[in-house]
Amino acid sequence: MQAPHASQPTAVPWPPLLILAVLVVGLLLGRLYPLAWPGLDDLAARSIGYGLGALGIVLVAWGLITLRSAGTTVLPTQRAERLITGGPFRYRRNPIYMGEVLIFVGLAQLTYNIWFAILAPAFALAIHKLAILPEERHLEDRFGQAYLDYKERTRRWF
Repeated sequence: MQAPHASQPTAVPWPPLLILAVLVVGLLLGRLYPLAWPGLDDLAARSIGYGLGALGIVLVAWGLITLRSAGTTVLPTQRAERLITGGPFRYRRNPIYMGEVLIFVGLAQLTYNIWFAILAPAFALAIHKLAILPEERHLEDRFGQAYLDYKERTRRWF
């Protein structure tokens, strides 16, 4: 009999729901309770903010391309068909989620809405609990020792 997590990591598509929630809440808070942009607003600060956002886009794209190229799902509610350990997954187990957090930082810089940067850690905690932990259980159930070995040699996303 198959383990309960082996068929799918979760029934709820948490990652897109959490992304949407941060976008909506960030926009609302920015409109209702705008905060002054902290620190310097010079070329160096803007370059760092935009650079982090661009790095986030690259990580998300690279991760999605790697998953699709390997013939496994990119959907958080679907069963993984293969254990992917190459591409950005060679360096971190959750590069897509890492990229999404960085995109929020870049979005804060782009829109001068600091709420996106403030909400980024809350997104990170929620995605860890609601998506990463169930995905890890699913991958361990599906791939056993191969996943445990990968987990041992590759850090999560932080």
